[in-house]
Amino acid sequence: MRRRSSVPPDLGFPLPTLLLIVALLSLKQRVEASIHEYQNEAFIPRYNSFFFHGGSEGMYASTVHESKDVSEDKPLYGKSYIRFESITFRRPKEFAEKQNAMQSKTGLVEAIILAVRDRDKIGGSTSNPNAICCNPELAKEGLCKLGEVIIRNDPDSPEWPNRIQTFFEGTNEEAKMDIKVVEINSTGMYYLYFMFCDPQLKGTLINGKTIWRNPDGYLPGKMAPMMTFYGFMCLAYLFLGLVWFVQFVKYWKDIIQLHYHITAVIGLGMCEMAFWYFEYVNFNSTGYRPMGITLWAVTFSAVKKTVSRLLLLVVSMGYGVVRPTLGGISRKVLLLGVVYFVASEALDLVEHLGNINDFSNKAKVFLFLPVALLDACFILWIFSSLSKTLEKLQIRRSMAKLELYRKFTNSLAISVLLSIAWIGYELYFNATDPLSELWRRAWIIPAFWTLLAYLILGVICMLWAPSHNPTRFAYAEETGNDEEEGILLGSGMKTAGDVAIKLERNDRKASVAADNVFGLAEDLVEDKRE
Repeated sequence: MRRRSSVPPDLGFPLPTLLLIVALLSLKQRVEASIHEYQNEAFIPRYNSFFFHGGSEGMYASTVHESKDVSEDKPLYGKSYIRFESITFRRPKEFAEKQNAMQSKTGLVEAIILAVRDRDKIGGSTSNPNAICCNPELAKEGLCKLGEVIIRNDPDSPEWPNRIQTFFEGTNEEAKMDIKVVEINSTGMYYLYFMFCDPQLKGTLINGKTIWRNPDGYLPGKMAPMMTFYGFMCLAYLFLGLVWFVQFVKYWKDIIQLHYHITAVIGLGMCEMAFWYFEYVNFNSTGYRPMGITLWAVTFSAVKKTVSRLLLLVVSMGYGVVRPTLGGISRKVLLLGVVYFVASEALDLVEHLGNINDFSNKAKVFLFLPVALLDACFILWIFSSLSKTLEKLQIRRSMAKLELYRKFTNSLAISVLLSIAWIGYELYFNATDPLSELWRRAWIIPAFWTLLAYLILGVICMLWAPSHNPTRFAYAEETGNDEEEGILLGSGMKTAGDVAIKLERNDRKASVAADNVFGLAEDLVEDKRE
């Protein structure tokens, strides 16, 4: 009975290509980091107010307090602040024309900065908990000023939540906000909102930018630990590379093709970590993420993830152990790798090269789902191939190789269980922290996946390390037994191994000949080799 191939169905190029195009169209030539830009953004009505979310970031408290002001051209190192630059508000022309030219100030727009822990100090009253703006009744009671956002300041910090007011002058259609620097002296997650209460200002647009800086640089608070993490990972890959290189040189005469693939993954890992580290260093010092550096880092990351998954797949298929080549199935392996690279590149481009303001959930899901589905394809194919490889090794009575693959299978199974557990924790983390109050721990989410990939690579390096006895994982081409397994198993089992290897060699030769003469499909080649 013909056994069905475990290879996933062919995946076409249109969807991944579309994802990459969407990602590229979402980018700018120079990507701004801790700089939130506003380009003709509209205000959203909420209860009796209109608001625009100007950004949110985890901010560390300033470590230097001697200077009261922060230089606009040369910000003082050690200061944590939010700076408003070139902020302008443009109201509808018809509303401006209705104003009395004798009035010096007409419409009011407020910038509100608050720590997430103080969110209950904005809006609300005993008579109307949903009110955000002060109404005539509350104004008469002396609880707030009419036309302003209701704010109950912290007694210990009377200036917080921080309020910055900007008025339209006379009948002017445009109001320009003064350059303002707000220093942050308490660590926390901070939110910025632009708000107004006058319904006649409906249709007002905002332009400009705000710059958010932490004491040690421009990296957002939840990203800052990643720079240190990438630095340590650079050293970890360097150490792994040196150990592997020593073994590679020591036993270079016994090197097999699989060792070159492992070397390539180690090299890509070193380059990836180095690029990310220097990209974060540049980001932290300048506040900008030049597309060139970041694009190289993103590309190396996508290539490394793709090659790592392909390495796991070909090792699981028994490449170099059960079969000398992948044969016709190699095209499907490469196709899956290309599709995964494109989808991963698109997702990483949007995440790292897009504007710092969050993308919509729909855009994230649109780019994340293909990567998740392709990862599932890799996992299913890897374990299906491992099952077949173990079965073949049992038939051959290749006990040393069988033990090697059992250790590899157990390591992968543990990594999958850890991944599932971590995904559950990640879902729990995001569900219980909708306002990013736990931002100082958020960096461990992406760091775990980088560390797990490194550990899996380390396991492969240990199991397939170059040695003076490559027959323990090399494919037996001409002989039906190897010296090592003959000693382990004795002549009876050795005879069974000889028969199995000879049968496989005959099947391989027959399938190759058929493919050359009749041009049969790769599925038939796979079936004959199985």
